[in-house]
Amino acid sequence: MTTITLVQGDITRQSADAIVNAANSSLLGGGGVDGAIHRRGGPAILAECRSLRAGHLGKGLPTGRAVATTAGDLDARWVIHTVGPVYRASGSDPSLLASCYTESLRVADEIGARTVAFPAISAGAYGWPLDDAARIAWETVRGAETAVEEVRFVLFDDRAYAAFAAHAG
Repeated sequence: MTTITLVQGDITRQSADAIVNAANSSLLGGGGVDGAIHRRGGPAILAECRSLRAGHLGKGLPTGRAVATTAGDLDARWVIHTVGPVYRASGSDPSLLASCYTESLRVADEIGARTVAFPAISAGAYGWPLDDAARIAWETVRGAETAVEEVRFVLFDDRAYAAFAAHAG
């Protein structure tokens, strides 16, 4: 059974087999978690992402999918990049957000990761309402069939931590 823990802090400072990056579809870095992971992880991550884009991901990584690269200088073996959906005023498809977690855990199983650190995918610049993002994350990870032993939700601030803690029970 997978243990799920909450941590408040900087995901780039976590020690885990895999750190999940809330990436954009280009895989070439961006703002928020994506930019922080690329900055702290160094050029090896970007180099592998460019290689993926030159190969089978020429059009970018689709929303809800995941792919692994090296973790570069991070205290991890891999970065699992996943593209969360952008929330629109009229709402978005929650199955795409759930897929980010499911696909990331599938990739983690493929590469043999036993500890995985997740950010609050889509809950920042992509505008997904934090409480709903936390609910979807918890429900998806709880229901996932995975060999991952520990999932760690790493929340950047008090507000995100409180939203995820509210769904822990």
